Amino acid sequence: MMGDRDFRSIIKNAVGAIGREIKTDIDSADTKTIHLQEATQCMRRSYYDRTDYMEIERRGFNELLSGLLRKLEYGSEPKEYATGDSRIIGQADMVVDDSVLLFRSSPGDMENPLAGDILYLNACLWIYDKTDGMIVYITNDRKETTFSLTRDKKMFEEVIRRSKVLGDMLEKKRIPIIEPSPECSDCQYYERCFVKRKNTKQLSLAKMFGMEKE
Repeated sequence: MMGDRDFRSIIKNAVGAIGREIKTDIDSADTKTIHLQEATQCMRRSYYDRTDYMEIERRGFNELLSGLLRKLEYGSEPKEYATGDSRIIGQADMVVDDSVLLFRSSPGDMENPLAGDILYLNACLWIYDKTDGMIVYITNDRKETTFSLTRDKKMFEEVIRRSKVLGDMLEKKRIPIIEPSPECSDCQYYERCFVKRKNTKQLSLAKMFGMEKE
């Protein structure tokens, strides 16, 4: 706090406003159109995003990196890919020459790319009809880790399958099964899938048994 102004709240509101501005516009009623992010992340999360959305708390501008890049003049435009009677809409962060680029924030150095990011990038390679792509992870202290990928047909077929399953679940109003992953702990729907989060305090055993020195 500085004076009578709560700067933490001002920053939080600013991050939230930008997040809403760059959020992908999804028609919840259109079950024949699935966005690539919906098909490559946890399908239960995608289902709740459409049917009973809960605002996610963003902790900083670093989490908005990908969406902000798309808004710049060198960001790419979304593209559609027909899959029978339905379609997938995907959007890369950048398309440079014959390569597709994705930028993601990371809490630290990455030994391997996240599975969802691989599926997303590979699908973009097919949607944009490109052969090679890269995922660039950027940490809070501006360190970069880059992973390259050559497109794979079977992996793309899996994304198409997932998009059709999600569309079918949405149409029939059936909640998809839980897909446990490390991302569950930060999901806003965590308590709908698992136990309620508890705020616990660390206790000193010495203090509990009266052995702590004054």
